[in-house]
Amino acid sequence: MRYPDGGGLDAAERARREQVRLAAAEMIEAGASDREIAKRFRVSRMSVNRWRRALAVGGREALASKGAGGAKCKLTPAQVTELEEILDGGPAAAGYLDQCWTLARVAEQCWQRSGVEYTLAGMAVLLHRIGWSVQVPARRAAERDEDKIARWREDTWPVIKARRRTWAPGSAGKTSRVRG
Repeated sequence: MRYPDGGGLDAAERARREQVRLAAAEMIEAGASDREIAKRFRVSRMSVNRWRRALAVGGREALASKGAGGAKCKLTPAQVTELEEILDGGPAAAGYLDQCWTLARVAEQCWQRSGVEYTLAGMAVLLHRIGWSVQVPARRAAERDEDKIARWREDTWPVIKARRRTWAPGSAGKTSRVRG
């Protein structure tokens, strides 16, 4: 994988944060205030308060790390590796005429090769987790007239962009009192 855990916290960082929570639990049990704990560990008082409540309800087990967030991957690590190889090979190697991977195509390859079905949104999440990002090509219309665009920028745009005269009267005048 290009980015372990999809770019989130790795196992070492999750363990470090768990140690901070457990050390904060010791201070909570010793009677320290939320402000003192927050200052000591450089976290928000809201976090300390959340830890205090979790400790009161579930004990130290409630402060333990629950692992990486998000849904578990439907594919095995071997299947993810195979999918990465397919993506690295390019769309042409997979039988497509152009050089464009779409979410639908990747989901189709995943279904054909491993029998695992993904929605397009789920496939986008999976691709992000394994380090692939959306790439949008720069497209220009074949009919694009660069000279016409340059003339518009020089002639029309400054008029549109020009500030409104501040000395000109507005559309609404002062109102007078109702006569009765």
